Amino acid sequence: MNIWIINETIGSRIHGMVFRPYYFAKEFVKLGHKVTIFSGSYTHIFSKLPEVHGFSTTENIDGIEYCWIKTPKYGKSQSLGRIINAFTFVAKMFLLRKKKFGKPDAIIVTSPTPFSILNGYWLKKRTGAKLIFEVRDIWPLTLTEIGRLTDSHPFIRFTQFFENFAYKNSDMVVSVLPNAFEHMKEHGLTKEKFVSIPNGIDLEEVRNATPLPQEFEDAIPKDKFIAVHAGKFGISNNIEMFLEAANKLKSNGKIAFLLFGNGPEKEKYQKFISENRLTNVILLDSVPKSAVQSVLQKCDVCYIGIKKSTLYRFGVSPNKMFDYLYSGKPIISAIEAANDIVADAKCGISIKSENADEIVDAVMTLYKKTPEELAEMGKRGHEYVIANHSYSELAKKYLEILK
Repeated sequence: MNIWIINETIGSRIHGMVFRPYYFAKEFVKLGHKVTIFSGSYTHIFSKLPEVHGFSTTENIDGIEYCWIKTPKYGKSQSLGRIINAFTFVAKMFLLRKKKFGKPDAIIVTSPTPFSILNGYWLKKRTGAKLIFEVRDIWPLTLTEIGRLTDSHPFIRFTQFFENFAYKNSDMVVSVLPNAFEHMKEHGLTKEKFVSIPNGIDLEEVRNATPLPQEFEDAIPKDKFIAVHAGKFGISNNIEMFLEAANKLKSNGKIAFLLFGNGPEKEKYQKFISENRLTNVILLDSVPKSAVQSVLQKCDVCYIGIKKSTLYRFGVSPNKMFDYLYSGKPIISAIEAANDIVADAKCGISIKSENADEIVDAVMTLYKKTPEELAEMGKRGHEYVIANHSYSELAKKYLEILK
């Protein structure tokens, strides 16, 4: 098949997040399909911006044809500039000369922003291709339940039109959230058009992790029990509670807390560490996706947290969870959601969200276990993720709905 994937925020192993479409595209190519990704030249979550000359630039990455469309830069993620960026992409997708990419057999319009569904619908009508709408973040629900907007806000009503339009006019709707249909049915989606396909891991990537930079090697203690948080320093990741737990355990010289990544809250965390004189906290920059496993192997337990929200009644599928599972390390999961991956895999401790005391208790419980007990716990997570969340197997499931 000739498969097109469309959204202004799609990245690659070179450019950074969003990774999910890239991983699926790579697997589709391995299985003999032609894939073109249409993405914008700028999003705040790219770690490296693509080079775009003129209206658009094409580039081949791992057998995937990328078409980077020039879009404007913006400041904050929650800004008018981001919306202008998204609609610039939609407008230019209509104007883009697409003949050189061939006639698509299947079109995947992926979120978070749903506006590119207009491009997908127009292309479906012109080419007869099957149209898939993929939901990673439910817009506009995410904006009202996690953001500061109300249902009556004009932008929410405007965005709601696109969500309803997508459910009505797509041939299938895919979501990473296992219980998302409970929301979608209230906006016109029928059960036979819904399928849940979670996030996962690229086995080739995690099995061939790149070595750590020397400064990382030097910064990570060799003689302590290390609890680690990997990834974006954002409000939703509940890192404040992780640092509060570190503060409560700062008199314990045997336990250290490692955080590596970047994001808008990093300066705030640095200030907290400094003000509380937390010598037991190591704060490092992000590493390439290919080196994440190399960091995790230096640690003893992985922490993942998400702030409380009614939004998570539809479930969660956080990318870092699958990296943690593959690492073979026990996991402390501070997430209150409809699904509990750590409990399913029997590979760690699930606790309440936003509770530093429970993090302390979980860290101490794991600290007191023998190396053999920790290894057995981590092994269950490792085996679980390979069996259920490898992109090579998830891609086969995805292809079934593209046919």
